[in-house]
Amino acid sequence: MTLLSRFEKHPQLYELLFIACYLFINNTISATSILMEASRFGQEIPFPLWQPFVWEYSSALSVILLIPLVVLLLKAVPLTWQLVKKNIIWHIIGSIVFSLLHTFLMVLFRKVVYFSQNLHYEYGELPIELFYEYRKDVWTYFFFITIIYSFRFVTSRLIGEAQPLLDGEGSNLKPPQLERLLVKKLGKEFIIKISDIEWLESSGNYVNLHIKNRIYPTRSTLGNFIDLISAQGFCRIHRSYGVNLSAVESITSLPSGDYEVKLKNEKVLNLSRRYRDAFKANLS
Repeated sequence: MTLLSRFEKHPQLYELLFIACYLFINNTISATSILMEASRFGQEIPFPLWQPFVWEYSSALSVILLIPLVVLLLKAVPLTWQLVKKNIIWHIIGSIVFSLLHTFLMVLFRKVVYFSQNLHYEYGELPIELFYEYRKDVWTYFFFITIIYSFRFVTSRLIGEAQPLLDGEGSNLKPPQLERLLVKKLGKEFIIKISDIEWLESSGNYVNLHIKNRIYPTRSTLGNFIDLISAQGFCRIHRSYGVNLSAVESITSLPSGDYEVKLKNEKVLNLSRRYRDAFKANLS
């Protein structure tokens, strides 16, 4: 399996690894800068050499653990140009929660390390220190949102963004007539059939189309895209998922009242109670 194929299967994992690498490099530089600043006048460094690395790496690790929560919030309330006025308040609240959690985890990690060295870590005076941390964390929060969207823009070009293929210029194409998509990838263009799509996944302003272990993003909401292709045997089964009914192998009920849908490619998806009746009606 090539690196690009691995990336296509787990784009969010590589997104997180990219951010983790950035934080490791940035915070390593910050820690060494603290040491250099402390010794620049030839004086003895007033703290153990390991402490700046604990300060910086505890902060970095806390951010890494919180990035999945930021991604989930972005998925629920995207912060794009079209929705920025509508959703910005949610992300201001999110930045406050992010800062509080970041501070809590950071202090916890530092206290554990200091305790292992028979030392006591003192965070500082509240609430002044929390306000000081928030000033930095609000920048970090929106900076990483920018990184996430930039990363997704670049990777969508590598993976290949799918666009509806219209039959003739100015064609008033009705939704059930959409049968093909044009994919532009690495300077090449090729066509995929709607019928080849096995399942669909909501991803912010995009829908990820899963076809034979490959992922093709298309700019749309899941609801709109399902409406566009429902006449060809597609059905929504969850707020985040849709399936090609011909790709379904089996359905398993769960104690919660929800179901699991297993596809012929071994992929298992959740079928929520909200979409259960419509899904069963489409299967019959």
